[in-house]
Amino acid sequence: MEAIKRTKIVDVLKSEAFGTTVNVKGWVRTRRGSKQVSFIALNDGSTINNVQIVVDVDKLGEEFLKPITTGASISVNGTLVQSQGKGQNVEIQATEIEIYGSADPNTYPLQKKGHSMEFLREIAHLRPRTNTFGAVFRIRHNMAYAIHKFFHDRGFFYFHTPLITASDCEGAGQMFQVTTMNLYDLKKDENGSIVYDNDFFGKQASLTVSGQLEGELAATALGQIYTFGPTFRAENSNTPRHLAEFWMIEPEVAFNDILDNMQLAEEFIKYCVQWALDNCMDDIKFLNDMFDKGLIERLQGVLKDDFVRLSYTEGIKILEEAAAKGHTFEFPVYWG
Repeated sequence: MEAIKRTKIVDVLKSEAFGTTVNVKGWVRTRRGSKQVSFIALNDGSTINNVQIVVDVDKLGEEFLKPITTGASISVNGTLVQSQGKGQNVEIQATEIEIYGSADPNTYPLQKKGHSMEFLREIAHLRPRTNTFGAVFRIRHNMAYAIHKFFHDRGFFYFHTPLITASDCEGAGQMFQVTTMNLYDLKKDENGSIVYDNDFFGKQASLTVSGQLEGELAATALGQIYTFGPTFRAENSNTPRHLAEFWMIEPEVAFNDILDNMQLAEEFIKYCVQWALDNCMDDIKFLNDMFDKGLIERLQGVLKDDFVRLSYTEGIKILEEAAAKGHTFEFPVYWG
């Protein structure tokens, strides 16, 4: 197969260099067609959208194409042309195909249909290939980039705080303990307390629940910093809002008052939402269509509306007025 520099599918789909020879590599989503022509939907993870490969069956041979089923990994040389089909601007007329690996169509678990999240948990090695996980991971990457860009452009310094610590950060959450001791043969003192003399750290240590304390110290030296890294909480709270491991952003700014903090928070959230809408729209549209019909409208609403600043007293008054009009709350409303 002739060596041609690979082009990512996200770039191919934007190209208007019709008539040129391109190379794409990826994993087959579907193959359909007739005895004369075959259509391969190919994806390489760079975009949620597939590029269509048009294959002359007589030219490459029906037997050669048989292993090219859903899940197969291939390299394609071909001519970039304007597409005649709906929903796509370009396609590739294949001249050469190299098969890197094929999948048994009878056992390959990802087929052209919807799969439940519980089913995908059983095939964790393949689920990043699905549209849903691909969309989430691409958006997550863009959010990480936007976070760093937002703070860097405003003169913040990225500060790395310890992941293993002896501090509980003001009791911010239950902690996972880290030790090198043999848990089946723990040395204890006369009071029954564990002796950490033989531990790597010489004292009790845990995974961090927050980088806040170190971040506050850094802000008194560098002026304005932010932490952005993994944190760990051991609460046994099985809800969508509780995770054992998650990444947290914590800005710390010397000389900020509460109004400064509010302004920073609003600017930060709106910046990240705008970045997502500007750079991840294909993935957001997919999530909007498949999971949350109001997602795009809600994100646009975040940008359009100003964030309200109100005091605790004002907040209680709003709730009391709602209760007076018949709204019921799980807990009683009062200034406390």
